[in-house]
Amino acid sequence: MKNFLSSLNLTLQLTKRDVQSRYQGSVLGLLWSVFTPLLMLGVYTFVFSVVFKAKWNLPVENKMTFALVLFCGLTAYNIFAETISRAPGIIVGNPNYIKRVIFPLEILPVTVLCAALFNGVVSMVILIVANFLFTGHLYWTVLYLPVVILPLLLATLGVGWFLASLGVFVRDVNQLMPVVVTVLLFMSPIFYPVSAIPDSLKHLFHLNPISYVVEDTRQVLLWGNSPNWLWLSIGTILGLMTSILGYIWFQKTRKGFADVV
Repeated sequence: MKNFLSSLNLTLQLTKRDVQSRYQGSVLGLLWSVFTPLLMLGVYTFVFSVVFKAKWNLPVENKMTFALVLFCGLTAYNIFAETISRAPGIIVGNPNYIKRVIFPLEILPVTVLCAALFNGVVSMVILIVANFLFTGHLYWTVLYLPVVILPLLLATLGVGWFLASLGVFVRDVNQLMPVVVTVLLFMSPIFYPVSAIPDSLKHLFHLNPISYVVEDTRQVLLWGNSPNWLWLSIGTILGLMTSILGYIWFQKTRKGFADVV
């Protein structure tokens, strides 16, 4: 228990340093974590609702409704995308930690996930406030949000451990991740509703776990509905399995890090 608490404190300290380092030297500092999602919300709203005139087939269809739906999907997705984008370089980027025998290298991918989660929480708070201000709705189902996000966090952590290890031995992974992130972005129902997907391609939606998380996040935050409990059960088990396998892979391969870095 003592070792666990020690690692937890170290993880929190590294996460705090990671978040602060992004805005170090800037005038606004951590306020950028608020202004950035607001700015992106405005940009996406203009491009997709004004330029492309996209529709979501909702009972009340306006620019702000579309913006909230879009922003909700992006917020959930960005937690995953930010983590897997940074994971392949997290070990290579901290070679000094590898030489420290007692340093728990496994917490570095956890730190990346925690930093992404911090940004996600800020965006979620902005989303909840904006939804209340512009629609007058504040649903109690928002309390389901931690449960809805749990499968994503578990799976992301497992993939993060795997990519952090793989990135040490195969440096091309770092170059490949931006492409993967972009492909997954457009293969998930973020810029379009599931109903817009042709029936012949809907099986791809069912194979993409991010899609379920995005849809459930909208259900509990924006529409006041309960999440898909069947998916949550299956998704949590799959996420836990992914996390365990990723951790095992990381611990099996970490012995070779010092020989490569």
